[in-house]
Amino acid sequence: MTHAKFLDRLIAPSLDDVEALAAQALAEIPHALREKVRDVVIRVEEFPDDDTLEQMGLDDPFTLTGLYRGVPLKDKSVAVSGALPDMIFLYRRPILDEWCETGGALGALVREVLIHEIGHHFGFSDDDMDALD
Repeated sequence: MTHAKFLDRLIAPSLDDVEALAAQALAEIPHALREKVRDVVIRVEEFPDDDTLEQMGLDDPFTLTGLYRGVPLKDKSVAVSGALPDMIFLYRRPILDEWCETGGALGALVREVLIHEIGHHFGFSDDDMDALD
């Protein structure tokens, strides 16, 4: 859904809307990369939970738009079994807050957050990704 469609409806994009934008963004990345994230669960939630905020040392839930939880590909081992699946969380309310502040396209922002978290799945740190920008 485009930025204009959300404005026409005069309601905030829902969890399902953000999930659809994430699915669209995932479908648009190159096939070879998409194959490497096919087993990663992508979830859209309103906010990070309190435990996540505490682990990240954050007081303000609006400061975290996305999170990767898992073992980066470069650190995976066949010797490890029974681990939880890798997950990418996109947090709707912080994303919408940033969208309102920047005035850009919501789909582009969701894509940016998703790609950033996929970068963590590939083993890139925040500093690595900042250097790539």
